[in-house]
Amino acid sequence: MSLVAAGLAAAPSGGESFPTPHIEYGQLAPMLIVFGVAIAGVLVEAFIGRASRYYVQVPLTAVGLLAAFAWTIGLAARDKPFHAAAMGAIGVDGPTLLIQGTILVLALVSLLLIAERQHSSFTAQAAALPGTEAEQETMAAGVTQTEVFPLMLFAVGGMLMFPASNDLLTMFVALEIMSLPLYLLCGLARRRRLLSQEAAVKYFLLGAFSSAFFLYGTALLYGYAGSVRLADISAQLSKDAGSETLMLAGVALLSVGLLFKIGAVPFHMWKPDVYQGAPTPITALMASCTLVAGFGAVMRVYYVAFETLRWDWRPFTWGVAILTMVAGAIIAITQTDLKRLLAYSSIAHAGFLLTGIIAVNRDGLAGALFYLVAYGFTTVGAFAVITMVRDGGGEAAHLSRWAGLGRRSPVVAGVFSFFLLAFAGIPLTSGFTGKFAVFKAAVEGHATPLVVVGVLSSAVAAFFYVRVIVVMFFNEPEADGPTVVAGPMTAAAVALGVTATVVLGVLPQPMLDLAGHAATQMFVR
Repeated sequence: MSLVAAGLAAAPSGGESFPTPHIEYGQLAPMLIVFGVAIAGVLVEAFIGRASRYYVQVPLTAVGLLAAFAWTIGLAARDKPFHAAAMGAIGVDGPTLLIQGTILVLALVSLLLIAERQHSSFTAQAAALPGTEAEQETMAAGVTQTEVFPLMLFAVGGMLMFPASNDLLTMFVALEIMSLPLYLLCGLARRRRLLSQEAAVKYFLLGAFSSAFFLYGTALLYGYAGSVRLADISAQLSKDAGSETLMLAGVALLSVGLLFKIGAVPFHMWKPDVYQGAPTPITALMASCTLVAGFGAVMRVYYVAFETLRWDWRPFTWGVAILTMVAGAIIAITQTDLKRLLAYSSIAHAGFLLTGIIAVNRDGLAGALFYLVAYGFTTVGAFAVITMVRDGGGEAAHLSRWAGLGRRSPVVAGVFSFFLLAFAGIPLTSGFTGKFAVFKAAVEGHATPLVVVGVLSSAVAAFFYVRVIVVMFFNEPEADGPTVVAGPMTAAAVALGVTATVVLGVLPQPMLDLAGHAATQMFVR
């Protein structure tokens, strides 16, 4: 179908008549499926007994994600997936469909970790205060927290909508739908409840600040362009008619809200604490799916609304990318908790991804899309391994507890080392291909100094990745060291992560071609 009529791009004024609303439900089906299954999950919580909820919620969630993914493939297989649905509020195009498909696949892999019952990462009763008798009773009774499944689906639905939003108000709504369930999920850890609840509060407060910045930037851009539609803002910028102060302030504040979601410096403060305190399956979900959704939204805003303003936002983004790469790599050296180490690693990778966006060309977009796919699978696999290494207090996330793990469990230590080498960008791993793609695009986009900083930061980052490997294989194991407990679903998640990391490193061309094909379609306006 053709794009929505141009009259829908902006609200009519004066005595003009409103056009007939045109909502293409087929284009919105992946999001509608996820939201519909999430509502069904809420009804399951309300009307099905506690003993049976788990056996309903897990297959229901899996079927919903699979159905949404299948529909996304169907949309991408069409000859011309260029559409603006929901009266122009949602854009359906090549990059968006690839991003949505990636989110759904990574959510399915994360579901394997969330649904693991052998050693659940979630508290039995969220309302019980840590250390109280009520908490002890529910844990002893083996109660399983099933509210996490509809909350996860609502978050995933917001993630699907976030990079597809064609106007800033829709994007803000998607941002809140994505964030609010995550605030709750971060506080549901089974062990170290106070640390988990502290992480949830920090995430909520800082997230609220970032949302306020985003909304204030939206208001200023509306004052400048008279519309919140990305295409209308771009058209107004091309005319260069309006208050430059409003425009620049709006771009800056909107960028703060977007950069917060991807954890770019100096808006990264929430990441280490939240990654450490949240249940590890939720950390895996955020580190993969949220990052993909956040970068999808950043690319849509900068490539559609601010494309003609590139000479104004590129210098600012240069500074952010350099700070993000350098700070993430250097601060990670000092970390002794593996989840915090991976959090700073994620910050550094956000800087690498920004180099692809700064290129402002199709190769940069394609490279960033490939990088998101590769990094997402490796991240989920790495956090899955962390959930497997346990001692009496739960997950043994402190680096000292992993000493000699290579002698106790060489397979697990070897798999984790492989993921770390992929993060470092060693050849024949997906990390090397992803970095090469974005750095090559940045060089072609006349950002060679940025690539030099990226290569040096990668060399620094390799140090702390190798340090973990040395601790696992060359240090003496402790007498009371942790044991490896691999539930079937966790093992499946690790296997999928390893497979994707190997395939995208050894045979990356099919995925590169898919990302390149998506990039040639660009973002619909």
